[in-house]
Amino acid sequence: MKLTMRSLFLKIFLWFWATVIVTGIALVLTFIFEPRSVPSQWHATLMETAHSSGAIAVNEAERGGDSAAAAYIGRIEGETHLRTCLFDLAGGLVAGSDCGSFQSMTSHVTAAKPSNFSMRYGIARVAMRLKGSNGHEYIFATELPAGPRAALGINRTAIALQWGVALLVSGFICYLLTRYLTAPILRLRAASQQLAAGDLSTRAAAGIERRHDELGDLVRDFNAMASRIEELVSRQRQLISDVSHELRSPLSRLYVALDLGRERKGNDPAFDHMEKDIGLLNEMIGRLLAVARLDTSAPPVPMMPADLTEIVSQIVRDADFESRERNGSVKLAANEQFFVQGDAKLLQSAIENVIRNAVGYTEPGTPVEVMLQSERQSNASFARLTVRDHGPGVPESELVKIFQPFYRVSDARDRQSGGAGLGLAIAERVIRIHGGTIRAENVAPRGLQVEILLPRLSLNSLAPSSTG
Repeated sequence: MKLTMRSLFLKIFLWFWATVIVTGIALVLTFIFEPRSVPSQWHATLMETAHSSGAIAVNEAERGGDSAAAAYIGRIEGETHLRTCLFDLAGGLVAGSDCGSFQSMTSHVTAAKPSNFSMRYGIARVAMRLKGSNGHEYIFATELPAGPRAALGINRTAIALQWGVALLVSGFICYLLTRYLTAPILRLRAASQQLAAGDLSTRAAAGIERRHDELGDLVRDFNAMASRIEELVSRQRQLISDVSHELRSPLSRLYVALDLGRERKGNDPAFDHMEKDIGLLNEMIGRLLAVARLDTSAPPVPMMPADLTEIVSQIVRDADFESRERNGSVKLAANEQFFVQGDAKLLQSAIENVIRNAVGYTEPGTPVEVMLQSERQSNASFARLTVRDHGPGVPESELVKIFQPFYRVSDARDRQSGGAGLGLAIAERVIRIHGGTIRAENVAPRGLQVEILLPRLSLNSLAPSSTG
């Protein structure tokens, strides 16, 4: 893998180290600027250490003079790289170098307060009053390495603050990284869902396409795939539409030839069979044209308030009359009136296809049950239409496929009973362009149920038009 800025690996690697560095800087700043204290046990140890070193420095000063004290303090500074100074009681320097920073501390050392202690950048600073063997008093000031535990202390507030800063900084940077990586993935997911729902014109956002990494490559490949799919499907739909139109003319000539044959040969039963087959072929071509018209980007279907209850009731009355030949029935259960926004003729065609499909496959002597009721989802009101038969059902793996054009379930449908497999395909397209959904499921103990959900119009939205 070539490690360039196009590589997500390198970007994640750099983000990781940026997080570590920024978090470390934030912790250091918190450590520097936060006032902190040293636990009592560490304070006592540091004070005892300073007292021992100071006593030796005072002893050296009294035995060997200022030079001996300076030599001792020089050894301490060489070993610890920390400053140490010895002052007389008036604040005059006896031994040590660069002792100006201790002046403020020594001024606070008095008989009433013989020592002064402070912490600075993790270093303990001690100034204390000491008395020599000859009775002279001195002020010894030194820096001591407090150690990590003494520097940090056991202050729970300080620990909570440090962890809070670390988590806040690292969490914020990780959030930015997550947004940077997942935002294009979420948009690509939304685009793929729209594509799967049938919107072949959908594309991923152009801004993501301009990225110069693997995600940008993925988005460009997705858009290229979507364009190719849209082109192939459009060609297929156009081919179906063109072929269906071209078949109209031969069918018309067949009808004319059939009439001429009857005039010359009389009423032969063969002509009746021919007329029936030609009629079936004409109906199938009409359905093909309907599917092609619904699939193509034709002008939008004009939408007007439609009485769904009346549409379903009319279809049920006609289907119930026809089903009596098989000793069956079609029953409707609807306890209120439903209005939807749509094309009444298209909706009638779609629902009729579903109900007639159920009538064709329910067992003789069994009813087809149609139910129309209200349903609410995410603060939106829907009309829920279910059509249930008592037939053989459909294999679970093929429940989605039955809404595809020309798809037929081989063990339950044949040419004599199942038609050409276009009725449910037309219904699915009509329901989809009306903003609804259609699905099928097997029900116990036997049968298939088709459910249609359509956005419902409220009676308040109908009131103005009814009064005008």
